[in-house]
Amino acid sequence: QLQLVESGGGLVQPGGSLRLSCAASGFKLAYYSIAWIRQAPGKGREGVSCISKSDGSTYYADSVKGRFTISRDNARNMVTLQMDSLNPDDRAVYYCAAGPYCLGPEISTYDVWGQGTQVTVSS
Repeated sequence: QLQLVESGGGLVQPGGSLRLSCAASGFKLAYYSIAWIRQAPGKGREGVSCISKSDGSTYYADSVKGRFTISRDNARNMVTLQMDSLNPDDRAVYYCAAGPYCLGPEISTYDVWGQGTQVTVSS
């Protein structure tokens, strides 16, 4: 069974940091492009970042560029999202997803999704 499990969410003050992790079971993340996708209350899902399976190239939405960093650890079969300088607009459920391509903000190509982890930014 292909499964992704996110962890690392929580409550943080504005300006703070969180590190989200996405662990895979049943398959090797190294063979997939991986995305972090978020859904804020009352809004649609937004592709925040992705990392390509082929050359490790990355994409960041303009709203997080310079603050978030995606990376993969193939030995541990994990992908992480380091989130710095968080602000209240970053509040959302964050999902990791695996698929064949990292195509910028496009999220329709991802086949396997995790359950999500809540990130809340509040003072």
